[in-house]
Amino acid sequence: MNFTGFSQKDFEIFSVEGLEERMELIRGNIQPKFQKIGQVLADDLSMKLSNEMYLHIAKHARRTVNPPKDTWLAIANNKRGYKKHPHFQVGLFDDHAFIWLALIYELPNKKEIGQALMNNISLIKTVPNDYVISLDHMQKGSFSVTETDELEKGLARFRDTKKGEFLIGKHFDMNDPVLKNGEQFTQIVKDTFETLIPIYKVTLVG
Repeated sequence: MNFTGFSQKDFEIFSVEGLEERMELIRGNIQPKFQKIGQVLADDLSMKLSNEMYLHIAKHARRTVNPPKDTWLAIANNKRGYKKHPHFQVGLFDDHAFIWLALIYELPNKKEIGQALMNNISLIKTVPNDYVISLDHMQKGSFSVTETDELEKGLARFRDTKKGEFLIGKHFDMNDPVLKNGEQFTQIVKDTFETLIPIYKVTLVG
């Protein structure tokens, strides 16, 4: 069975109270969809990068009280984990879906990666104007890639601060009809990842 897209019910899961109650719905409804689209995306990235890429689905295992505000799949070049590596993400908050190239605070060589990105900032500026940047994967907030001053400050913060993060990609409002079309959304994710691959390659330092 193929990935059929995300429904209104998937987004409504994030309004369900209680850690176990919400996690049960995430495991039963969203994670099977992540498995389907994620394996297709991992295979596609493996081919485009000529390197094995592995699918990981967020387990939220560290949580003991508060239910997750979002959930995601990640694709990285490491079979055991993704948080310490540059990786690709697809996921949901309660009001939007996101597609990211994600560099989060657990990366061990952030300074080197941050400097490499700053040295190649012109490459980042070539992505389409509808792409957005986030500096914290835990928050919904983002800004347009066209905001050059914010981009430069964000890269410096990522490079120089322990908790600094840098994510670049696209957002889709929960009501966007493309989310309900599995084939169309899968192609959009593939195209987005392809646009981000040159930036991903810059991050593979050290």
